This record gives sequence, C-alpha cells and structure tokens, in this order.
Amino acid sequence: MTEQTMNSVEVSGTPTGPQAVRANLLSGFLVSLIAMPLCLAIARASNFPPIAGIWTAVLGGMVTSLLSNSELTIKGPAAGLIVIVAGAVVDLGREAVPALPPAQIAALQEAGATEEKLTTALENEQLSTGYRLALGVGVVAGLIQIAFGLAKAGKLGDFFPLTAVHGMLASIGIIIMSKQLYVVLGIDPPKNAGPLALLGALPGKLSELNPEIAFIGLVSLIILFGLPLLQVPLLRKLPAQLIVLAIAIPLAGWFDLDHEHTYLFKPGFWTTADAEYKVGPRFLVDMPNVLANPASAFFLPDFRGISTPTGWKYIAMFAIIASLESLLSAKAIELIDPWRRKTDFNRDTLACGIANTICASIGALPMISEIVRSKANVDNGATNRSSNFFHGLYLLAFVLLLPGLIHRIPLAALGAMLVYTGFRLAHPREFIRTWAIGPEQLVVFVVTIIATLATDLLIGIAAGILLKLALHAWNGRSFSDLLRNNVEVVDLPDGRTLAKVKGSAVFSNWLGLKSKLLGPSTERDLIIDLSDTTLVDHSTMERLHQLEQEFAAQSRHLEIRGLEGHRSFSSHPLASRRKSGVSGGSSPGN
Repeated sequence: MTEQTMNSVEVSGTPTGPQAVRANLLSGFLVSLIAMPLCLAIARASNFPPIAGIWTAVLGGMVTSLLSNSELTIKGPAAGLIVIVAGAVVDLGREAVPALPPAQIAALQEAGATEEKLTTALENEQLSTGYRLALGVGVVAGLIQIAFGLAKAGKLGDFFPLTAVHGMLASIGIIIMSKQLYVVLGIDPPKNAGPLALLGALPGKLSELNPEIAFIGLVSLIILFGLPLLQVPLLRKLPAQLIVLAIAIPLAGWFDLDHEHTYLFKPGFWTTADAEYKVGPRFLVDMPNVLANPASAFFLPDFRGISTPTGWKYIAMFAIIASLESLLSAKAIELIDPWRRKTDFNRDTLACGIANTICASIGALPMISEIVRSKANVDNGATNRSSNFFHGLYLLAFVLLLPGLIHRIPLAALGAMLVYTGFRLAHPREFIRTWAIGPEQLVVFVVTIIATLATDLLIGIAAGILLKLALHAWNGRSFSDLLRNNVEVVDLPDGRTLAKVKGSAVFSNWLGLKSKLLGPSTERDLIIDLSDTTLVDHSTMERLHQLEQEFAAQSRHLEIRGLEGHRSFSSHPLASRRKSGVSGGSSPGN
C-alpha cells in the first residue's frame, strides 16, 4: 500500500477518508450498472416479477452493509439460486392449484377459449399462486438463516466437499442455459420438460425462432462472449452487460417491440415460405412505475405452503444452499481483499438472514454474496462495504426514476446474460481442472451434476457427499475414522506451534481438525505434520492452501510437512494423497 493509502486506514484495517468515499461511490455506481440487468434476468428466470430482483439488490446493499462486516462483497440475487426459486414457484403452485375452478373453466370456454388457452390460464394461475407461496417459504428460510448466524453455524460451509459443490454449481449452469436459450431465440420451450429434454429438443425447435428476437439475443451473446477476447483496453474496461444494453435497447426500439404487431420474414434457411411472426411488449421487461403505483411493485407472502412436504423441502434448500453459496463467495472475496480483512461469517449469515426475511416479506428474491459483482467491486477500487450500500442506493434510484427505460430492455438480452453466466458455471475448463486434480474427483463432479439434473440440488449435493465418503472408505478408511479427528498440538520453545495430525484429514472431519489446528493462539507460526495421516483428500489440501494464504496475509508462517511418504492421486499440487502401503482400492492415479 502507498503511504497515502496507509494514512487513510484505521487501526481496524478499514479504509476511510474522502478518497475512500469517492472510490466507493464510483465502484457502487459501476457495480449497479452490472447488477441491474442481471437482477432483472435472474428474477424473471426465477418466475418472480423482474422488479423483485432489483428490490433484493437494494436491500442487499442498504441493509446487509449495516449489519455485516464483509467489506467488499456485493449482496443480491444470484444465478445459483434460480433453480431453487423457480422450482419452488412451479411445484408449490401446481400443488396448490391442480386445476382451474369449474366456474372459471366454463367462463373461459363461453368466451371461446381453446384447450391451449385453458392450459395457459392454469399455468398463469399456478405461477401467480406459487410465487406468493414461495415468498412464505422464503420468510421461514430467512428466519432459519438468522438462527444459523446466532448459533455460529457459519463455519459449516467448510463441511461440504469442494468438488461436489463445484459439480452442483456446474449443474445449475446447465439448467440455466437449457431454459434461457429459448428466451434468447424467442422460442416457446416444451412444457414440463427437464433441462436435458430442453437441450435435446432445441435443435428441432430452431425452425420456430423469432428472427427479430433471435437477432437481439445472438448479438448480445456475441458481445458477451467476444468482448473478453478483444485486446482493446478501453472496451475491456466497460462492463459487457452495459454494452449489451446500449445495443439491445435501440434494437428493441427499431423493431418496435413496445407495440403488439406482426411482421413477415422472407424464406430463409429455416423457412421455405413467407413466415409471419408476432412481437410486442411480452418480449420486453415488465417494469411497474413504483412512484405512480406502489401497490404494483410489492407483494405479500402466502404461508400455506410451509406446512407441506414440498414447502419443507424448499425451506431447507433456500436456507442451506443460499447460506453455502454466500459463504463460499464471501470467502473467495476475502482472499482478494487488498487489506486482507477477515469476515465474521456468523455475522454475515445473520445479516443475510435478516435481509432475506425482509425480502420475502415484500415480494423480493433471496440474496447471497454474489461472486462476479463482488469481484468487479474489488477491481473497481472499492475500499469498504459502503460500496455495497451505494450500489443498492443507485439501483433504488434507477427503479424509481427510470422505469420506462428499464421496460425497454429486451428479454432476449437478459436471457443472453444468463446463458453467459450459466456457461461460465459449467465451463469445459471446470471439467479439465477437476480431471487434473484427480480422476476420482471428476467422477464425483460428474455424478453430482447428473444427480442434480435428474432430481434436484439437495439430492445432487447429497449424492456427491456420499460418493466422496464411499471413495474414502474404498481407500482403506472406516466411516468412523472419516468423522473423527486426532491432532496433538505442542507449543515449541522457538515460539512456533506443532500440530501432528493422525488418521484421516478429509472434508468430513475438517471442521474439528481446523479448530484444533488453529487453537486459541492467533499469533504463533504453525507447523502441520501430516506424516502420520493415512489419507488427505483434495478438499483438505485446498483448505490448507487457503490457510497458508491467510497466514501470509497476517505476516505469519504456516509450514506443511510429512507428505513425502504419501502417493498423490495425480500430479496436481492439491490432489488427494494416500500413504503408501495402506490397504484399499486401487485409486485412479495410484
């Protein structure tokens, strides 16, 4: 840090002063430009009103920044929760409204409604009811998050094996892409189809694409995927989402999407004759004028769903997955904080729980610490959590003062942003990276993805955990040993601490190991001796690496020794390791 920066840092490590205020005002504004279209896109993909995503980011910025000490994270809706929220709306709605009332069916038929229109009316009623039921689930999940924070359960994020978590996120990316590609192309997706069925059906549906909508969507995709490849410094500094909006909104005006009309398209590679297409406001963001009609922007929860098994399932998914994603993101940003400030994860979980309870009470989406926006916040020079507050304040100004402009954003452009986000979550690089760590890690990764796509997130992550435990057992460890931690800690005369680990050092006993490794002292250098361990898994290796970074940021030294007698499952430095001569299955790479 420069001398000027050092002069603006308090004893607590939090930067202050006029220069810091200016930096946070600017970063908050730049992040809000990225956040605004993503909030709209995530809300709509979650079967929530688009404005619900804006309210989440507003509350995420203006509430959690006052309660949490996570200095550089940006709170708001995240693509990783789309699958849970959208699923809750659909499942709770179908359960509550299995069919339209006979009187309503009769009235629609008398008005000339076809079977297709009756089906659409039922789906709309289910989504409307499911939305309010999902809000009720969100309130209870928020209260559970508050309980997590008060019970100091923030450390439980360290329990989950990292490969299974990455597999869960990759499966979320695939699900997002499978649905949003239809939005990008202006195609109605097959009804009640899962992600794999949606992807399989897409080639056969290309003949139905709406040329004007597809043009906007494909141009948006080209910008999002192509901009990072350009070597033009000025362009690379601009948020790709902002460039997409700058092009997509004028295109929507050129195609007159604000008015319902039809147009003819001459024969092309997907049509053999003149084809007629309909466009109109349904392809634009539905944004209410909050100042003129506040009642159109807020919705109250319905708590009938919390007494059903479906409601219980989604309460668990909201609370557990949201807390886990938020903790992982906050930890990642903590590692790139220029001032290496520590986040109180219990306090952060409590703050998110309070904000999520408020969000669900007014009709908004659940929130987490969002990794992409938080990284942009760091890159933009933010110095403390006031940048998160300002980002929420700017979004509030946008939605109050510019509803007309927001309404002109094409849904195809928002869908393209989500396709890009989904691709990054399930990038082929993730499969290659996982294979490099070890073939057995790729098995866990792929099984988690398949289980999630075939069922849901809870079953998917559970399948990954169980498979990971089974592989450890196959490598010669009993299940009881995988949960037990055995550490001898000795303070050495030279001022260092020696921690000798025995047995297994794996994800399932890491929490106990970590508490003993760190102990009551926060100042001494530490030696971790793993020579008496029989198995050290990838999750532990990666967390030990993170611990080394944390020690270095505190001007302390962490030495890891005793792995010379272990055989690595691959050449990757963070690969799992098993002690030579220990009985067990022939692991890949051994």
